[in-house]
Amino acid sequence: MCGELFAECVAVLHYQKPAPKEDVENVMKNILMLQNDMICRLSHVEPGSQKLFFSKMKEELITRTDEIVEQIKSLA
Repeated sequence: MCGELFAECVAVLHYQKPAPKEDVENVMKNILMLQNDMICRLSHVEPGSQKLFFSKMKEELITRTDEIVEQIKSLA
C-alpha cells in the first residue's frame, strides 16, 4: 500500500506542474515513516495480546493512510 501511495507522489511530482516539490517530498517522507513504523511494530508483537494489537494497528493504518491520501489530493 505504501508503495502505491509513493508512486502516486512520483506521478504528481512529474505530471502535475503546480505541485511544489517540497510539499510532495514531505508527503513522501510521511509515507516512508508510516511504512517504517508499521514494519517495526510488526516485529514486536506482545505474546497473548495479538488480536488487540493487530486490531489497533489495522485501525491506525487505515487512519494514517486516509490522511496521506488527502495530502496527495491536496497536491493536485
